[in-house]
Amino acid sequence: MIEVALNGLRLAAGLGVAGNFAGHPEQAGEAADFANVVPTAAEAPKGMFPLFVPGRADQLGVFPVTHDVLVLPDQPGVDLQIEPEVGLIARLGYDADSRVAFITPEAVAAWNDCSIRREGARKISDKKNWAPASKGVAARGFTVTDIDPAGGLAGLRIASFMRRGGEAHEYGVDSPAAGYSYAGAMLIDWMIDRLRHQQGADDTPLEPVGDYLARAACPERALIGIGATRPSARADIWWPATRASSWCTTRRPSRPPACATR
Repeated sequence: MIEVALNGLRLAAGLGVAGNFAGHPEQAGEAADFANVVPTAAEAPKGMFPLFVPGRADQLGVFPVTHDVLVLPDQPGVDLQIEPEVGLIARLGYDADSRVAFITPEAVAAWNDCSIRREGARKISDKKNWAPASKGVAARGFTVTDIDPAGGLAGLRIASFMRRGGEAHEYGVDSPAAGYSYAGAMLIDWMIDRLRHQQGADDTPLEPVGDYLARAACPERALIGIGATRPSARADIWWPATRASSWCTTRRPSRPPACATR
């Protein structure tokens, strides 16, 4: 295992893959948001979104990642949704036109892409980054050279729990990391294509993420959430903004706490 140092991620772009686990957008109440998005293939993820871009002057320029405590939004009546997934730490390479040309995996770690439950949000990123501690990554991860189901993701599982009143409750379906719709070289190639060609439009929640990276002087690394798992059938998708905690783990096969929310 390796240490995941937050200071080493402050110059990395923070990105996410939307809809890479079958059924997640529907269970999260987001299916309608993607009504005008035409995927590259029927089983492909919906698109990529930004959650942190180094050097930006707006909210996307706020570094949101923490190891253990997430800060609640300073808004009354806000519901949060835990999104446990695999976080990929990767090196980015660019062509002469400042477009992403390659993504080289370096490590994977548990990632909590916690989101504000906000139907009708203009863009995915509007729900993702609300404070300097609104995303969680494990303090330790696994060194990988690929994210193939039989390679870097083999034997890894994603689990998440909520804790209230001293009791822990299963939140997400305990899922194999290899169960993503797209993984391995297929996912890497798809992400490169989206970072090169995805455009934003007023009638979709997507944004021209590749343009953002080019304007940010081409960050050399990225932390990419490669897709959220499904909440369990018995779990509340909505998390009322009351005192609670959550943790998500990527394990092989032990289950150390990775990130918590209070």
